[in-house]
Amino acid sequence: MFKISKTKLVVFPLLLSALFLTVTTSAREPEKTHEQRKMKALFVWGGWPGHEPVKCRDIFVPWLKEQGFDVRVDSTLDVYTDSTYMASLDLIIQSMTMSEISEEQEKGLLTAIENGVNIAGWHGGLADAFRKNTNYQFMVGGQWVAHPGGIIDYEVNIVNHDDPITRGLKDFKMHSEQYYMHVDPINEVLATTTFNGDYAWWINGVTIPVVWKKMYGKGRVFYSSLGHEAKDFDVPEALTIMKRGMLWSAGIIQ
Repeated sequence: MFKISKTKLVVFPLLLSALFLTVTTSAREPEKTHEQRKMKALFVWGGWPGHEPVKCRDIFVPWLKEQGFDVRVDSTLDVYTDSTYMASLDLIIQSMTMSEISEEQEKGLLTAIENGVNIAGWHGGLADAFRKNTNYQFMVGGQWVAHPGGIIDYEVNIVNHDDPITRGLKDFKMHSEQYYMHVDPINEVLATTTFNGDYAWWINGVTIPVVWKKMYGKGRVFYSSLGHEAKDFDVPEALTIMKRGMLWSAGIIQ
C-alpha cells in the first residue's frame, strides 16, 4: 500500500497555504495600469497679463482636479528643465503669452512632448508664446500674426462634426479677437473662422483655423484660438471645446 509520510502531510498543507496567499495577495494588489493610476498635469501660467492667465488658471485647474488629475501649478518655465518630472506627466497646460524661453527650457519641453507627454492650450498662451522660437512654433502648429479690428463680433464654424472634441456642437458667435494665424498643414482642423475684410480688405473671405489637433512625435497637441480673456469661456461652446481638447490630449477621450 502507498504510504504518505508525516513530513509530506505537514508540508503539503503549507504549500497550499502559500499558494493561496500568493493568489489572494495578487488579486488584492494588482499592478496599477496607466488608466488606473492618477494622471498628472502641469499647469504653467504667466506672460502678458492682458490675457488674464490667473483668471483662466482659476477656471481650469479646479476642473482638472475634478476630473481626477494630480495638478501642479507653476508660474515659471524652470520646471521644463526637470527631465524626470516632465517625463512623468500626462498633460501640460500652458498659458504664457509672449515671454521668452531659454534654450534649456525649450529643449526640456519639446523633448518631453516628442517622447509622449501631451500639451494643450489656447489663444496667445500657446500660439503667441516665445515669438523667436521657431522650433516651439513647429510643435504648436501655428503662430498668431494679427487680429484685425481688435475686439469684434465673428463666427466660429465647426468643420468636423464627428470628432469627440466638437461632436454635437453647432456654429457659434464670439465677441473677442478673431485670430489670423500662420498654420501648419499637418494640423487636423476642427473649427474655422472666415474674415470679412472690414478691417483689412485684402483678407476678405479668407478662412483660418480656430481649433486644431496634431501630433508632435508621440505627443498629442491641442490648440484653440478662443480665450482672449477669461470671459470668452462664458461662451459654452468655447469652454466645451477647451475642456474636451484637454481630455483628448491626455488620452481620456479618443
